[in-house]
Amino acid sequence: MRFLLESLSVLCVFTGLVAVVRLASPFPLNHRRRHRPTTGIRLTFGSWLSMALEFQLGADIVATTTAATGQNLIQLAVVAVIRTFLNVFLAREIEAEQRTEAELQRAGAQD
Repeated sequence: MRFLLESLSVLCVFTGLVAVVRLASPFPLNHRRRHRPTTGIRLTFGSWLSMALEFQLGADIVATTTAATGQNLIQLAVVAVIRTFLNVFLAREIEAEQRTEAELQRAGAQD
């Protein structure tokens, strides 16, 4: 189970990288699609990273439940706190970027 969750985490990061490359490509597959600004690229990659962190935390929980020693529980607690803080701050940044992008689109629509 741990291996599966860690594999999903790696897959999320890889998918995020592929999405970034596609969005940043000067030759989009869909010629009608407009080139997204770097904000959109950051939002896409940040979302995939957030999901990868969730899978990593799940893998750590599974690993600790299969070998629950006092040291493993303390290690899980520390890792969970660090990953949770990373995820919270990443989510805040994504929300701020989404608000900024929405405001720019509204301002562009008014012009």
